[in-house]
Amino acid sequence: MGHEQTADGSFDGALRLTGPADVAAAARGVPARIKAILKTLTSLPCGSLAIRMPDGRAVRVGGNGPGPDAQVILHNWNLPMRAITGGTIGVAETYMAGDWESPDVTTFLELFIVNTEEGEKLAGGSPLLTALQRLRHWFNRNSRTGSRRNISAHYDLGNAFYREWLDETMTYSSALYATGANDLASAQRAKYQALIDDTGIRPGDHVLEIGCGWGGFAEYAGKAGARVTALTISREQHDFAARRIQEAGLGEQVEIRFQDYRDETGRYDRIASIEMFEAVGEEYWPVFFSKVKETLKPGGTAGMQIITINDEAFPLYRKRPDFIQRYVFPGGMLPSPSELVRQGRNAGLSYINERLFPQDYARTLAEWRERFHGAWERVAPLGFDTRFRRLWEFYLHYCEAGFRSEYIDVRQVVYRS
Repeated sequence: MGHEQTADGSFDGALRLTGPADVAAAARGVPARIKAILKTLTSLPCGSLAIRMPDGRAVRVGGNGPGPDAQVILHNWNLPMRAITGGTIGVAETYMAGDWESPDVTTFLELFIVNTEEGEKLAGGSPLLTALQRLRHWFNRNSRTGSRRNISAHYDLGNAFYREWLDETMTYSSALYATGANDLASAQRAKYQALIDDTGIRPGDHVLEIGCGWGGFAEYAGKAGARVTALTISREQHDFAARRIQEAGLGEQVEIRFQDYRDETGRYDRIASIEMFEAVGEEYWPVFFSKVKETLKPGGTAGMQIITINDEAFPLYRKRPDFIQRYVFPGGMLPSPSELVRQGRNAGLSYINERLFPQDYARTLAEWRERFHGAWERVAPLGFDTRFRRLWEFYLHYCEAGFRSEYIDVRQVVYRS
């Protein structure tokens, strides 16, 4: 056990813990369960963690291999205790309550993502709590009524809220910087163009957009010469998008409908959907793909931008609802890459192309986080309190860590009927 400096001055002199003897010597007066957690953390295979304990002492664990070097300041012992009983929900709730902070929350969360086995030991959640969370998730399933309620919970916070920190395109999905775009708005338009190119959308094509958000893609595709029918079940988004299309002079070419995708009966040359599938819910994946097949003309293509979770993590993820499903997207569920292939094939669709860009999403989220922070003084008067601010900060950090570590991914995929 020796003294070691960290990158942050507040952790100067942190004691490096390498095993049970070090923990016993350094953690006198610490609750027994916390000592057990520290012992587990000494074996972190990737990266390291500097911990400022509530009494002001600092320790450092891990450092056994390359990986994120994270720091956390504990104001009490709630974080480690709630991580054990509540998993990611417990970690998030203690952050919202102000029980802990970090100079870099994204790196702190990334550390536990890349150390999956140790993270499961520490943040697995109790069996009873996991069962209760799954029951809550079941009540949030995406029936027609449930879908509108779940979408409203996130997107109907108010157009003014999102307008304060999204870019000028009002796009709430990953941008694509890989094309050489340097600013967020340009990278969002590059994403739109990539989907148009990969899907083969041409002037004169009739395009169905499932989940149109605030109308950014519908406007872009309309200006490119496509005829667009765009669906949303968010009243706030519908009203904004409809006004946007009229102001762009595209009223004869683009139609914004307040309609569930399951009620669509038309036939289209192309289908587009950007980060809507995550809100469908696993129970309704076959319904979604069947509707795509039904509404797509023979030989037509469907291009979708979808967030995925890696195949190895998917079985556990689907059993254990996480922070995002509890607080941000009720009823949501990420598919794995193999599920996207399987669900399409079962509906009679061929999976013909994919474009992956997870680091672009990490960059998008970092940009959103900075913009959200900078806009907070204008956002707060809209009726949002400090707990809400910390929830959204954690959400953006949490997602950025997932994409940075590539535990989750974002891809544009193309199917052919």
